[in-house]
Amino acid sequence: MQPIKNPVRLTAEEQTHLRAFISTGKASARAIRRAQILLAADANRVGGSLRELDIAERMQVHVNTVYAVRKAYAELGWQCAIGRKKRVTPPTPAKITGELEAKIIALSCSAPPNGRSRWTLELLADRVVELHYIDSISHETVRQVLKKNELKPHLRKCWCIPPEQNAAFVAAMEDVLDVYRLPYDADCPVICMDEKPYQLLDESREPIPMKLAKPLREDSEYVRQGTCSIFIFTEPLAGWRHVAVREQRTRIEWAEQVMELLDVHYPQAPKIKLVMDNLNTHSIASLYQAFDPETARRLAKRLEIHYTPKHGSWLNIAEIELSIMTSQCLGRRIPSISQLADELSAWETTRNQKQKGVDWQFTTDDARIKLKRLYPQFKD
Repeated sequence: MQPIKNPVRLTAEEQTHLRAFISTGKASARAIRRAQILLAADANRVGGSLRELDIAERMQVHVNTVYAVRKAYAELGWQCAIGRKKRVTPPTPAKITGELEAKIIALSCSAPPNGRSRWTLELLADRVVELHYIDSISHETVRQVLKKNELKPHLRKCWCIPPEQNAAFVAAMEDVLDVYRLPYDADCPVICMDEKPYQLLDESREPIPMKLAKPLREDSEYVRQGTCSIFIFTEPLAGWRHVAVREQRTRIEWAEQVMELLDVHYPQAPKIKLVMDNLNTHSIASLYQAFDPETARRLAKRLEIHYTPKHGSWLNIAEIELSIMTSQCLGRRIPSISQLADELSAWETTRNQKQKGVDWQFTTDDARIKLKRLYPQFKD
């Protein structure tokens, strides 16, 4: 019989350590199995060492595993034989240096190449190589750089940005903010008004209802049924709003909606503070165009109008209600004005019952700090 290569001869102390190691059951199955292999291969055990084939069969491992455990014990000792050999690898230099990261950031903030509306990860990676910033770079590396610096070139946010040092803007803004700070007054309530166009759409084919594991499916084609206009009035402090649908949004429609507001919804209020956007149809002149002079003057005397500034429609609380109404009620195809009116009436009733108001917190003091750049600069 040929002598066993890398024989295992455990001392009594090593045998004790290995048995204790196995009995605790806290180590991994791999480590425990390798400890059992050492005990089975021990030449000092009672009955002598088992053959490698017998050990492999008993432990249900490959014979090469038994050989590897023997070799590890002979070279490194029992502790290394049952554990994983630590790999010693030299540290690799960072591929993305601070200078390269700064160049990627600057490139992502620049205008995209001709023919492209925005930067993509692939475009940025290719451009970095073209500019010889680095020999090669993956789009995943570019993504990590952008994520680290919270850059999102694929997004674009639309916002009404007023010009700096705009006296007209801040004058109208502070006027509206002062109105919002007034306490509730039933004799002179603060009402916000806004409007939006809406396109009526019908289905070209009957949608397929939702089923288990399948969402509602509708055809991408639709039938246009014309347009209309949605008017909304809201009293933030009372949690009240009213929505109406009209075929158009001319001076006549606006004047008729104002008459309904004054004579139907607030007949007992001597005056109403009306906050709205400064559109050409939103004026006292529209009342005179729609009604006889006596009626127009009667309505005008009950109105105190406060216009939001140009590029400042976010100051109109009615726009918040419009946004909520759009997300809750209008995210679908509605084919007719009558059906739209029914849907909006149901939404109005439910929301008024919940008495959902708007707690406006932005004040004139806040504006003079956060929007300081909009105020004209003057010298003492």
